[in-house]
Parts: sequence; structure tokens; C-alpha cells
Amino acid sequence: MVRSLFELAVTMVPILILGGAAVWSTSISYWLTVLFSAAASGFLVRLFMIQHDCSHGAFFKSKRANDWTGRVISVLTLTPFDLWKRSHNVHHSSQGNLDRRGIGDIMTLTVEEYNSRSFSGRLAYRLYRNPFVLFGVGPIFIFLFHHRLPIGFLRAGMKYWLSAMGTNIAVAALLIGGIAAVGWLPFLVVYLLITMLAAIIGVWLFYVQHQFEHTVWDSNDTWQLHEAALHGSSFYDLPQPLRWLTANIGIHHVHHLNSRVPFYRLQQVLRDHPPLARIGRMTILDSFKTTRLKLWDTSTRRLVSFKTARALCGEKETLPMIQ
Repeated sequence: MVRSLFELAVTMVPILILGGAAVWSTSISYWLTVLFSAAASGFLVRLFMIQHDCSHGAFFKSKRANDWTGRVISVLTLTPFDLWKRSHNVHHSSQGNLDRRGIGDIMTLTVEEYNSRSFSGRLAYRLYRNPFVLFGVGPIFIFLFHHRLPIGFLRAGMKYWLSAMGTNIAVAALLIGGIAAVGWLPFLVVYLLITMLAAIIGVWLFYVQHQFEHTVWDSNDTWQLHEAALHGSSFYDLPQPLRWLTANIGIHHVHHLNSRVPFYRLQQVLRDHPPLARIGRMTILDSFKTTRLKLWDTSTRRLVSFKTARALCGEKETLPMIQ
């Protein structure tokens, strides 16, 4: 409890201070505003990771404490807690399963599925996987608009509607209060900068956790939970300051092996079990190379680029490259 409260405090206090500094700086220099907002967005990412641990029941021992902490945090992260908890648990139970794609993951087609699509279908997929959309437009759309409704669980029960609508009401109250306190322009400029930057960082982190060349995808009859967790999730080996700021989410293979381990214990797991540090390891430089990977090739069992997919199929594609 003490450690969890400490981690919450050292994350929340900087957000408030940096957010306040960003608002103050709007009357001096917007370059300062961007600087303060960027710093605050990093701490907002960390706050989202605390919400993430709450969804797994890993942050506090008490389920009630986890749930209500997650719900309060969701007002700042724009992510309805109970709704996202359900979606994320589906992700954990089906990650790497070709027959259970569609909830809580990034759309990934096999080479065969892509080739069987119409011209417009392939174009739509290429647009979706374009880095500008995937890491720019997409994150902003997801956090500002998509999360406002229980998409994917519209008929799953009132609980998820209450989660989405309750979060929306609380966010609206926060916006009204902030605008009344400091004015609409300073507040909205800072609010949107912080949330949009955090959304982009968050989606990037989620992408590199599972979208790498030698990840694992299997059909339902051969899929194994622990195999998908250990080899279908990466170890994003970030420098220590970034590892702290992202709450060790880069040690993602260990997290998928046991999601009840709190984020501040994940490095200890690597120290206690050194072989884990050699599985799925990816540096920052390595991670940039993953953006060219678009399709799962079932024959070679790896993610490949459109160019490699064409070579594997031994035929030219009529659709021009978009990126």
C-alpha cells in the first residue's frame, strides 16, 4: 500500500506542477508551453500505466482500491476504466491468436487475407497501417472520440455504458472547471497538447510490444497462452529514465506471463531470471524498424513488409505503395 501510494504521488504531483506551469507559460511563450506539456505528457503515460496495473488487480491488494483508483485516473487518461479493463483482459487472453483478433489489439492481417481483399480493402488496410495514421491520427481519434462510447461492448451490459458515460461526465466537469479557472484558450491548448502527446506515446508503446518480426501468431488449435505471452510480447529495453517514466511497461513479456506482478517489481524479475532479458529484446533503434512490418506470413512465421510479402508471393501488386 505504501509503495503504491508513493508511486501514485510521484506521478500525480509532477503532472499538476507541469500542467500548471504550461498554463502559466501560455502568456509568455508557446515554446515553453510545448516543453512543459511534453514533460507532463510523459507523466500522464506513467499514470495510464498505473491505471493499467489497477485493471489487473496488481497495484493494490484490495480490488475495491484498484477499481476506484483506476476510475479516478480514467478521467485524466480519457479511458473509461471498467470498459478498458474488459477489453484489455480480452487482449491478454487472446493475444497472438489468429482466430480471436479484433478486441484490444492492432489490426494485423495475414498475407493470404490481405491478398484476398478487394482493391479498396487493401487500400484501407494500407492507410490504417500507415505510420501517420497509426501513430498520429489514430491515437488522437481513439482517446478523444472512440473511448466516449463502449465500442465493442455496446450490448455487453449497462456496466460498460456507465463506465463510458460516467467518465464522459467527469471529463466534462474537469473541462468546465479548468476553463472557468484559467480561461478557455490556455486550458484547452495545454489540455489537448498533454493528452494528444500522451496518446501518441501510449499507442507507440503498445505497438512495439507485439508488432515485431519474430512475434508469435497461431490459429486457435495450436495457440498456447504462455508461448504467446513469452514470445509474442517484446522486451523493449529502454534507457533507465524512460523505463521509469513508462512504468516498466517495456518488460512486456514478463507482464504477459504474470499480469499480477506490479510494474515496480518487473525489473526485479529480470534480475532474478537473467534468461528473460534475452527473449524478445528490442532497443529504441530496433523499434523504429518495426514500422515497416505490416503482415503476418504464416509460412515463415514472422511479420513482414508489403515488399517482402510480394516477394514471398512471387507476384507484383497493382496497388502502389502508400508509405
